[in-house]
Amino acid sequence: MKISIASTLSDSPADLLLPLYTETTFDQLTSAYPVLNETGLKRALDDFPAESGKTAVYYHSAGHRIFLIGMGKPNPKRLSGPYRAARAAAVQLSKQLSGQLCVSLSHLADDTEAETRLTDAFINGLATGTYQLGSWKEDAGKTPHPLDQDDSEVTLLSARAAKDSEGLTAAARRGHLIGLAQKQTMHLVNMPSNLQIPAFLAEVAREWGTQHDQKVTVFSGDEIAENNLHALAAVNRGSEHPAQFIVMEYTPESATDQTPTVGLVGKGITFDTGGLSIKTSAGMYFMKCDMGGAAVVLGFMEAAASLQLPVKLVAVVPVTDNLIDAKSFKPSDIINSYSGKTIEIMDTDAEGRLILADGLSWITEHHKPDYLFDFATLTGATVRAIGYAAAGFFTPDDDLARACAEAGDLAGERIWRFPLWDEYADDLHSDVADVRNLSGKPVAGGISAAKFLEVFTREHPRWAHFDIAGVAFSESEFGKHKNGTGWGIRLLTELVPQLRKPTA
Repeated sequence: MKISIASTLSDSPADLLLPLYTETTFDQLTSAYPVLNETGLKRALDDFPAESGKTAVYYHSAGHRIFLIGMGKPNPKRLSGPYRAARAAAVQLSKQLSGQLCVSLSHLADDTEAETRLTDAFINGLATGTYQLGSWKEDAGKTPHPLDQDDSEVTLLSARAAKDSEGLTAAARRGHLIGLAQKQTMHLVNMPSNLQIPAFLAEVAREWGTQHDQKVTVFSGDEIAENNLHALAAVNRGSEHPAQFIVMEYTPESATDQTPTVGLVGKGITFDTGGLSIKTSAGMYFMKCDMGGAAVVLGFMEAAASLQLPVKLVAVVPVTDNLIDAKSFKPSDIINSYSGKTIEIMDTDAEGRLILADGLSWITEHHKPDYLFDFATLTGATVRAIGYAAAGFFTPDDDLARACAEAGDLAGERIWRFPLWDEYADDLHSDVADVRNLSGKPVAGGISAAKFLEVFTREHPRWAHFDIAGVAFSESEFGKHKNGTGWGIRLLTELVPQLRKPTA
């Protein structure tokens, strides 16, 4: 998708995408673009509800085909409205759109800053909306989305083009690049586990790292045990595919001693049967998505490099599947971990926290990041508590909690903070090991999982855990069944550039 900018409709392609809020008036529209002042369009706008997800087409007398895009009520503190409306429109109109489009947002913005933010979010939605779920069908790729072809072009129609064409173009480019990273994240989550074995994810990391000159290190096979990644090795015992421990490092050219380092750890369970604590058939079907945390971390590494974000990043992704075999680890086993702490296994279906334990311990020892975030499709308990509207969020740092919540609200990827009170740590007491991997109580499962992870963070003061079980894989306009959402990429691209080197 190429992006250009024009100041008048006559300079742009024939087709126009016209986003509208429920309170957008015809006068607002025509004051920005007098050429659109005709009675037929006024009647069309009067009849159009402009609710999010609604679309309509109007044929202008000058020959322009105008697509009306509903965006609901305006909310300058949340950009999810423009993003979701554009994404839905790209999906719904995929058979009607041409590859040459014009997008107008000036009539919705009071100033250049507002238009820039709208442009970022709307183009991000358009780019993400070109994703095609059926990549493994016989005819896959034969009919790519019209906006996802080499010669496709989107022209930004802006009354402010002469004053700030550079800023608007940069915002559109940012939205487009974030969209590309989201699509890659979604594709990884949607990929079936017979194709996405652990070694495949390692190869993806190498390929993306090479494209962006990132350092990539992968431990595999015997190297897992040699590097004392004992918890990862335990989960991998039942698999015929060797575990992978992926480390990616990104350093911007502008980095100085004052550039913060952000550590990212992503849970990479490519398929989860539950192990010997086996899941039900219905509960197992969607478990190809149990590497959603890994996909977010890898996708963000791609986005950060493309956007040249001014932070140092270290990503650690432990990868394995959790299968059943005579060699599988068992309930009541005591296993070791990279940290040296021993773990009593209460349930082999609580395996994601085991591989995260090694990842968290490893990254804090070897890289000492200023901030430490982990992402995992970790617990059904969090989903039962807050549903699918937000990710569960845990951190000991109030300032970091506020920053993450603000970034999530703006990006439309909301989080809900849960407590990390010491009372919950008592539920993980073991008589025979340093800690056990499951509380065994039918309450507060998401919190006790976070308390388990906290044991392996070396008391990092700026650690945050995102339980994305309810948001990484969900129903959407891309298909009739649940599919990957790309959740987390937008939040991180809002949050991470704001982080500063801690003074203490």
